[in-house]
Amino acid sequence: MSEATDNIVSWVKKLKEYNMVEWDRLPEIYLYMDQVMTYMEKQLSLFGGKDSTLLTSSMINNYVKDGVIPRPEQKKYSREHLSMLMIICLLKQVLSIPDLSWMMKFLLEDTPQNEMYDRFRETQYAALKEVCERVEEAAPKGEAELARLAIELSVEASARRTAAERILDELSQGEKHPKRKKE
Repeated sequence: MSEATDNIVSWVKKLKEYNMVEWDRLPEIYLYMDQVMTYMEKQLSLFGGKDSTLLTSSMINNYVKDGVIPRPEQKKYSREHLSMLMIICLLKQVLSIPDLSWMMKFLLEDTPQNEMYDRFRETQYAALKEVCERVEEAAPKGEAELARLAIELSVEASARRTAAERILDELSQGEKHPKRKKE
């Protein structure tokens, strides 16, 4: 295997072992911004690219300013904030921030936040497991097979994003659910 394939296989092994922290294991104490940044960096290190940043303090401040997440209490962030930030960081590559904001508010109308977070966590775990298995199956066949898999995964991601956006567009049109702001 090539060095690139070895790196991919190594990353997939780490990803297979990854499981988002459970609600009950999120910090119970309130965290200051620098503590939030350190915690989130540790939790999400496998998902950032070499040149990408999933979260900055400016992003958090903008999410608060735009009403995506609630204001911190005395500049301290709770497990509720952390759970929402985890979801935002993992889905912002797929959905717009206004879509994410609307979706979380909609789901929280009828579901406690810990349940919403745990459902997200379980769904993400299952999706990652399936993708890891596909990568492990393709890796021994060589770089050409991995490139084909990358295309397949990209096409599937595009199709799923299109469906998710359409669902959110339709759901947000009802009288009960005011239309989301578009970027």
